[in-house]
Amino acid sequence: MKHKVELRNHPIELHKFHLRLAVSAGFVLLFFIVLYARFYYLQVSQQEHYHTLAEANRISILPLVPNRGLIYDRNGKALAQNYSAYTLEIVPSKVPDIDATLDELATIIEITPNDRQRFKKLMKESKRFKSLPIRNRLTDVEIASFATNRYRFPGIEIKARVFRQYPEKEMVSHVVGYISRINDQDLEQLELNGELNNYRGSHHIGKIGIEQSYEKQLHGITGFEEVETDAAGRSIRVLSRTPPVSGNNLILSLDLGLQEAAEKAFGDRRGALVALDPNNGEVLAFVSKPGYDNNLFIGGIDQENWNLLNNSIDRPLNNRALRGVYPPGSTFKPFMALAALELGKRTAEYSMSDPGYFSLPGVDRRYRDWKPGGHGRVNLHKSLVVSCDTYYYSLANDLGIDNIHSFISQFGLGRKTGIDIEGEVSGLLPSSAWKMKQYKQKWYAGDTISVAIGQGYNLATPLQLAFATMVIANNGKAYLPRLIKQIQNSQTGDIEDIPAKLLYSVNLKPQNLEIVKSALVDVTRPGGTAAKAGINTAYTFAGKTGTSQVIGIKQGERYNEKSINERHRDHAMFIAYAPAENPKIALAVLVENTGTGGSTAAPIARQVFDYFLLGQLPEATIAQFTESVEDHAHEHL
Repeated sequence: MKHKVELRNHPIELHKFHLRLAVSAGFVLLFFIVLYARFYYLQVSQQEHYHTLAEANRISILPLVPNRGLIYDRNGKALAQNYSAYTLEIVPSKVPDIDATLDELATIIEITPNDRQRFKKLMKESKRFKSLPIRNRLTDVEIASFATNRYRFPGIEIKARVFRQYPEKEMVSHVVGYISRINDQDLEQLELNGELNNYRGSHHIGKIGIEQSYEKQLHGITGFEEVETDAAGRSIRVLSRTPPVSGNNLILSLDLGLQEAAEKAFGDRRGALVALDPNNGEVLAFVSKPGYDNNLFIGGIDQENWNLLNNSIDRPLNNRALRGVYPPGSTFKPFMALAALELGKRTAEYSMSDPGYFSLPGVDRRYRDWKPGGHGRVNLHKSLVVSCDTYYYSLANDLGIDNIHSFISQFGLGRKTGIDIEGEVSGLLPSSAWKMKQYKQKWYAGDTISVAIGQGYNLATPLQLAFATMVIANNGKAYLPRLIKQIQNSQTGDIEDIPAKLLYSVNLKPQNLEIVKSALVDVTRPGGTAAKAGINTAYTFAGKTGTSQVIGIKQGERYNEKSINERHRDHAMFIAYAPAENPKIALAVLVENTGTGGSTAAPIARQVFDYFLLGQLPEATIAQFTESVEDHAHEHL
């Protein structure tokens, strides 16, 4: 059998080969065209963009945190200062098992349960922060121990930080306040205010007091360093540097010596004292007892200390001077007396018989005076000197609540003073319109009787009472209370004085003012309710005692301090200014649950005056002052 021989058509095959070769070459050419176009796009069209990215890969922008401004009292004593120390910090995102890492870390550096609790609290509050401290203020031994074992702890490093310190602690805690860790809420507020960039690298912000209210002055301006890094992220050299601008220093009007004298005068008692310069509104002393150690809050307070402060029955975190509202008691009477004279409801010569009680026409209820049997014949002068309630019951009924409200509001009661720290409350000076709005009830005559002696709906802060006293002391001038006296520029050292701000003047007839002032001086002399505090003074001072009711006493019953729980006893109050002829200081004192103003609050004021005017504490101790000029208990309605 013969095999069939296949013959090839070489021209056709050659044509097919050339065709395939041309297609392949076309594909190769198209590929090179696309590749060239891509190279052109990356290297020519997008050259600037990718050059910037390349530079960013080797250049880091590092924030330089400014030093926080310092805070001083009027005599240059430090109230808030800075110091440098080393901290051990963890970047949570780089540590997969926090608890296990802390257990291992504790084998070379002491990590207490409080440290752990605080750290976990910071993790919850500061989710957007890269680095959080687990231990502050490391010793040299601890630094060396960690440096030796650093390779075992990725995500943990030692950093040099500038720390805040409050050397006076409790004494000025309610004035200075504190800084603490920036949390997410702070970040949102900074972003809303357009200030977030200025806090890059910062970990703390003012939370309360002067630290909060003057945050912009104290924080400064963040600087930046442009640093060249290698592939491992290590710094090679600094390319450029914009230095930070430190925050400005603040000089307060506060006199630390006077503050200390007031603190010592209070002893262990709870209360508040605010002292103002009546000639310009400067705050000379600002006491709230008890205080707290504001250093505890700087790195984030631990749970144990927070519970001790927050759950304490003494409420040390409550700023009594700024936010505590109390019935002003008989310290309200000088303003009632001025209202009587200015509105023509009483004259200095007018007198009435005080049987020891007052009754509204057609009403059986008796509003009792604090002194059983009354004070006999009483005129306006005597009504202030002996603090006669009956006189003011009758006066209030004649004035009416709306006249009382409109006149006495001129002295700053019932509204914020505008002091330069945040958190002030307004108190309450009631009116018929207020009661209708608040309770949908009309105002009754009995309500007015209560207000007359600083009780009922009447509420004021110690700051407001000091402000009102200042207005009397300087003949009607109402200055803005302020804590900042001067601001020192951190760059130039120049000091800017903060000028006094006269808010308004109360139009008072000089003769009426003199009648009331004369009576307030006699309050501190024999026969007055603050006579014990006025014994053997080298100067003349004017004042008015008050007793602030805590709980009500039923009709027909008498107040018996010994039978009442200590926390339900009356508050003692005293407003005063000195020297009476040329006032340099005006103040208000509140002492919680200690009885009458003459026995407790007035002696504290005396000590403050003696220090401020004489440069020394009085020879007599508080114990020698504590007996009241008359053994009485103030009336409770």
